[in-house]
Amino acid sequence: MWRGKANNRVVTIKFKTMKKVILSMAIIAAVGMTSCKNEAKKETKATTESLEEMAMSKATFGVRGNCGMCKKTIEKAAKSVEGVSNANWDVDKKKIDVSFDDTKADITAIHNAIAASGYDTEKSTGNDVAYKELPACCKYDHTMEMSIEE
Repeated sequence: MWRGKANNRVVTIKFKTMKKVILSMAIIAAVGMTSCKNEAKKETKATTESLEEMAMSKATFGVRGNCGMCKKTIEKAAKSVEGVSNANWDVDKKKIDVSFDDTKADITAIHNAIAASGYDTEKSTGNDVAYKELPACCKYDHTMEMSIEE
């Protein structure tokens, strides 16, 4: 009879050991799968960022204007073009720096959008109706210099 109890005890110990081994293997497998999944996400994100960088173009060109209100209007017009991610017009130098996705936008569309808001660019003349509706402080001299280098 003692021998039977010992066998049960051995079986119980083996069962507990097997349980620990199986649980450990499950944890290791879960960690391994999660780690592989994260690596795949990192690769996808890096590839997406590389493609975005390749499609981004930058341009700088002259735009006539006078003040901070002009700045807001000019930048808003440039950003209204799909694919434009950034636009910064320099009041003193009378030029704009634009970043855009060249698969969605082209430089001509940006010039035209700014001109439609009433402002002359190096390639487009501002819309007369829009110019007449600009506030008095924004009525610029149509012969003023653009892209002033200092």
